[in-house]
Amino acid sequence: MSGLLEGKRLLITGVITESSIAFHAAKQAQEQGAEVVLTGFGRLSLIERIAKRLPTPAPLVELDVQNTEHLDTLADRVREHVDGLDGVLHSIAFAPQSCLGAPFLDAPAEDVAKAVEVSAFSYKAVANACLPLLGSGSSVVGMDFDARVAWPAYNWMGVAKAALESTNRYLARELGPKGIRVNLVAAGPVKTMAARSIPGFSELEDSWGDRAPLGWDTTDAGPVARTICALMSDWMPATTGSMVMADGGVHSLGS
Repeated sequence: MSGLLEGKRLLITGVITESSIAFHAAKQAQEQGAEVVLTGFGRLSLIERIAKRLPTPAPLVELDVQNTEHLDTLADRVREHVDGLDGVLHSIAFAPQSCLGAPFLDAPAEDVAKAVEVSAFSYKAVANACLPLLGSGSSVVGMDFDARVAWPAYNWMGVAKAALESTNRYLARELGPKGIRVNLVAAGPVKTMAARSIPGFSELEDSWGDRAPLGWDTTDAGPVARTICALMSDWMPATTGSMVMADGGVHSLGS
């Protein structure tokens, strides 16, 4: 029996450790038949070791989304490993410490600008950089944390995620005529390195399972990874510009 992503060629960004949602998405995608290429930034030697822990060791391409040269050459460098792409996962976000946990009113403009550039504008930048490799029927997926409400400690990253959600809608409008779907997965909290860097966010994690109608395990990224793979597959051909919730149902509650 063939997998859900049999024959698909995917670019997965944002793998840092084995706890990363992107790592679990790459693992699940390979198990469903996809060929995966990873991007990394910073500690490339660490990411190379992590890549070897996938079911099939995946090639790694360096990508700093603030580096114009990296973006301009991305398609050519990815083409060294695959002849095209059927899907791209954008799992990239960053905000200076002043934007997370610290008083919301105190963050300086330059820190907020960096958070929005890396966490929202880069969604467009990566999609655009991959456009020469993407054909009709392909899928771009971004990682979100529901920004329709204000969360404790999330502060300006919440604002950046709201910008990401708007970017998702405009990207869907631009790329739809090319047959490219663009969607976000709004995940519940998962214990990753990124989550640990947010002061006070652990309180939100600890209460999520009690609030979620379906329950929620913050140590299990599997449900989120499977949602990503579903969006990468051919089974959601009419879904674009959407935010698909993978949070145990917390988004549906008033309190």
